[in-house]
Amino acid sequence: MDEILKLLRKFRDDRNWEQFHTPEALSKSILLEAAELLENYQFDHVETDIENVKEELADVMSYCLLLMDHYGLDFKEIMKNKIKKNEAKYPVSKAYGKSDKYNQL
Repeated sequence: MDEILKLLRKFRDDRNWEQFHTPEALSKSILLEAAELLENYQFDHVETDIENVKEELADVMSYCLLLMDHYGLDFKEIMKNKIKKNEAKYPVSKAYGKSDKYNQL
């Protein structure tokens, strides 16, 4: 993860783009890139352009990582914490095989 963050920072800094990477702008960019990812499935195509999916996933993840970096957040820590919270909200005994929201289980 550190290697990827270094590459992202270098790419950004070489272009003097940090000034544009406010939390608000990064959050908007995450949403915009996620919408571009969703376009791959817009018309329920049987065939998916995996190369485009990879490109859009990389864009989403890049902006997510830059936002985490902005706040000094640790990827592993926040992911582990969220998984732990989800385990409590979605116990296997209630959620197994269901897609209901936690408050509907």
